[in-house]
Amino acid sequence: MATAPETRPRATRTPPTDSGRPPGRCRLATTTAPLLPRTVPVRRDTHHALCGTSARLNGGTVEVFTHWRTWDEARAALVGTEIDLEAVGRAAEAAERWHGDQRRPTGAPYLEHLLEALEVLVSGPRVTDTAVLSAALLHDVVEDTSATLADVEAEFGPVVTELVDWVTKPPAGGAGRQARRAAKAAYLRRLRDAPRDAVLVKLADRVSNVQTLDRMPPDFQRRYYAETVTYIVPLAEAEPWFADWYAEWRRSFTHLK
Repeated sequence: MATAPETRPRATRTPPTDSGRPPGRCRLATTTAPLLPRTVPVRRDTHHALCGTSARLNGGTVEVFTHWRTWDEARAALVGTEIDLEAVGRAAEAAERWHGDQRRPTGAPYLEHLLEALEVLVSGPRVTDTAVLSAALLHDVVEDTSATLADVEAEFGPVVTELVDWVTKPPAGGAGRQARRAAKAAYLRRLRDAPRDAVLVKLADRVSNVQTLDRMPPDFQRRYYAETVTYIVPLAEAEPWFADWYAEWRRSFTHLK
């Protein structure tokens, strides 16, 4: 698919400081205990409504984004921001409708993953662009539900649809594990040519998936760590906030090298 026209509105974010981090970065609540199970609410920062939680993992400290389990919780935290809550709320409703009762490997409702990706974008690089935030909520509907790109375009237009298309993994060309892994590798390599807004969506998607990688089986941890370092970390290099986050994440999981 052709890259987006240069005239298309880009994601809005706070200009970085000389250090590459947005000014006025919130102070994080820190936990030194292992990450809490998803059934237990994480500690909320009391200084800023849009702030991750810092968790200590394997000797490192990683900012995690697991505050919102429903759109109502997300909406309440986003009131007063520049975000178009009505438009983004429509994407959240559609994502919940299409994903239905799907669950993550941890057993948590799938919507939590989508809300984590949203939280990453608004709390980290401070993205406010409606298309990017909507695509973050819808990024798996074509890959994992009966929804099609035509369905997405009918409800959200061509800009959101293009972003969803870029981050949708195509079906494997054959049967078996090797075919699936080859198809995924080709898809991840293709992201090097993706427009910036699609890359932002993918980076946020992967933050959601790897921020609690230690909860997954050891073999999966090693494979997913290698995949992330090979394909995703290079995409983050052009985005200061994501570059910092993935660098800290790698320090926390160096035992998986």
